Amino acid sequence: MEKKLQSDYIVRFSDCDLFGHLNNARYVDYFLNAREDHLRKFYDMDLRTFYQQGLSWFVGGHEIVYLRPAQYNEKIIITSSLFHVANDSLWVEFTMMDENQSHYKSIMWTRFVPVNVKTGKKENHPGSFLEFANQVKVDDVDLQAGLKGRLNTLF
Repeated sequence: MEKKLQSDYIVRFSDCDLFGHLNNARYVDYFLNAREDHLRKFYDMDLRTFYQQGLSWFVGGHEIVYLRPAQYNEKIIITSSLFHVANDSLWVEFTMMDENQSHYKSIMWTRFVPVNVKTGKKENHPGSFLEFANQVKVDDVDLQAGLKGRLNTLF
């Protein structure tokens, strides 16, 4: 089963600033949309199914580093991988690279917190979900080192 998931996207005009660079806020949208696409394509997971079963996730936080601008109409590669699994959270790493994957444009870490849809309160992940999550988790990212430490390992 694949663990580091990737797909390509084209930077859209409506997502850019006056200089033709992807707007900083839109990086988050591109990353989260890519993760949803990745879950569907690689794991046949539809987030609506979890929602219908009463489980969803909210974003507990983002940490993002902008390294190089993504340009209007540029083909980019976005990867996502789950790197930390706990009863009460998931951590996902996102990267955006140029089409040739020769340089990074941005890296983001996001913490997702499970919530019960009916009560609106935080809730631990079900055991069956944790089992799956641990199977697809990558082992080469160190949460304790932080994103800054991760950058040091990539460059």
